[in-house]
Amino acid sequence: MGVWIAASTAAGVGAAIAGGYLGVVTGALAIDLGVGRRTRALGPQTVKVGTPREEVFDVIAAGYLARQPKAAAEKIRVLERGTDMVLASHRTPVRGRLVATTVETVRFTRPERVDFRLVRGPVPHVVERFTLTATETGTTLNYEGELAADLWRLGQLWGDLVAERWERAVATSLEVIKTEAERRASVGTRIRRP
Repeated sequence: MGVWIAASTAAGVGAAIAGGYLGVVTGALAIDLGVGRRTRALGPQTVKVGTPREEVFDVIAAGYLARQPKAAAEKIRVLERGTDMVLASHRTPVRGRLVATTVETVRFTRPERVDFRLVRGPVPHVVERFTLTATETGTTLNYEGELAADLWRLGQLWGDLVAERWERAVATSLEVIKTEAERRASVGTRIRRP
């Protein structure tokens, strides 16, 4: 009987640990203890886009402020919308069918800046920004921010793991923004030609 109780207790503890891990990874379980917080930088990442910054800004804002394209709607769900700020959930594939869901505020300062602040996710603190700078050949789109996790060294290790995937997702987003802005510009050029 004692072996059965020990085995069932071990199984229960194992299930709780696995469930907690999945909850934290997917963002379903947000842990914000405020103890032993370690902060690290995100970015910088920079891409050059061959279109004016107003057009690049419109591509970024389209997923939030306007009617969403189908591809954006699969990844971004606007929960609340204002004139210059939204509350949105973002879905990011993690591994296999596992998807992380974060909830963030997104603030728009036309045409030079978009700010993100994490409300719920796999870590307790993330702030990020896209800065758009006009150049002679188009736009420089710069990304930077910070991420923090609790529990001293353990939190730092977790934050580094999350940051690696987070920055990879941002790099993909930057390339999508660049491609779409330049595609829109080329379509506009073809339409304007006599």
